Amino acid sequence: MNAASTTYRGSCHCGRVAIEVSGDIDSAMACNCSMCQRRGSLLWFVPRPQLRLLTDAGDCARYTFNKHVIAHRFCPECGIHVFGEATDPDGQSRAAINIRCLEGIDLDAVPVTHFDGRAM
Repeated sequence: MNAASTTYRGSCHCGRVAIEVSGDIDSAMACNCSMCQRRGSLLWFVPRPQLRLLTDAGDCARYTFNKHVIAHRFCPECGIHVFGEATDPDGQSRAAINIRCLEGIDLDAVPVTHFDGRAM
């Protein structure tokens, strides 16, 4: 993380799951896998240490599917997917932040790449 990075706050709809994440949003990913296609999230990937839960970890529900390598974290009250956690191919802990849950983001200004998760 460089010294000029921005700190963003975000949450699910009801606020039960709240986060803070530091970094620079230079792009987001839209995936068409069975999960992402349905929830419509835009994902920004950061090293896991850049994500900080502002609420109790027990307030986050966890869901895995397919190869069970990504922990999809969401609010059990309102159902909004806030972030996911996994280990990248290099063994580094990563977080996938749903930028639609962050405050003050101009979504139209973020370049979106499309990933064919359906083919995985």
